[in-house]
Amino acid sequence: MATTSKGFLEKAREEIYKITGIHLADNKDSLILNRIEKLARELKISNYDEILKEVSLGKYRQEFINAFTTNKTDFFREPFHFTDMMDRVLPRLCREKNSIKIYCSASSTGEEPYSIAATLLHAKEVYRCDGVPASIIATDIDTNVLDFAQKGQYKVDTLLNKLPTWLELDRYFEMKPLEGEKSREIQMNAKACLKSLISFKTMNLFSEKYPFARNEFDVIFCRNVLIYFKVEDQKKVLERLFSHLKVGGTLYLGHSENILTLQGRVDRLGQNIFVKNRD
Repeated sequence: MATTSKGFLEKAREEIYKITGIHLADNKDSLILNRIEKLARELKISNYDEILKEVSLGKYRQEFINAFTTNKTDFFREPFHFTDMMDRVLPRLCREKNSIKIYCSASSTGEEPYSIAATLLHAKEVYRCDGVPASIIATDIDTNVLDFAQKGQYKVDTLLNKLPTWLELDRYFEMKPLEGEKSREIQMNAKACLKSLISFKTMNLFSEKYPFARNEFDVIFCRNVLIYFKVEDQKKVLERLFSHLKVGGTLYLGHSENILTLQGRVDRLGQNIFVKNRD
């Protein structure tokens, strides 16, 4: 028998936070209930209290996590970050001829890391640094979206998702218009040249430690994920990410996110572009 009392919703909210760090306020009760109902159907368990009990004991934990993640993304979302990377960041990295390492910290269904990869390949050709090794690590807590991302196959509404004109996308994606009423839709499938750059991995940003070396990355994308955490947890996530960013490296945040306690250790270039100036 399903339980929908305030006490149940509070237990669900606490379990979500404990596992993922996702903070769902009191006005999100209907969202919690909808996600639990969907999970119950998937697991074929009608007793909601039983689901929470099993999750607390470690069972169905990944299914629970996947049920409560929000996955809204597009290709080249917040496009000024990609043009900044193309025009300012990558020319220097190409000149230095060291390996280029980029981290995408909430990769969702993959549009963001593939956008990063296409920008990187385009820059390597423009700045003639094909011999410079490059790699992208893309992580997410939701295994379903990671499975989707690894396939690299997308239907894109070109009216809702404006695509850039400053690079030839068909060099990196197999692009095919879709017939029918929604003629503005196209099929975009990532080519092997993009896929070979990206390693998709499961990771929880709420974890106390990340599996990376200190000062490992030249660029970190952490966009539109901090907003799901409490401010005190946002600070912790930013500190952890910052420890893995090289001095002189660039951190990109989402348009509504804040650098918080790191403001004295970065140069701000505008549009939530931050350059690390000291550890």
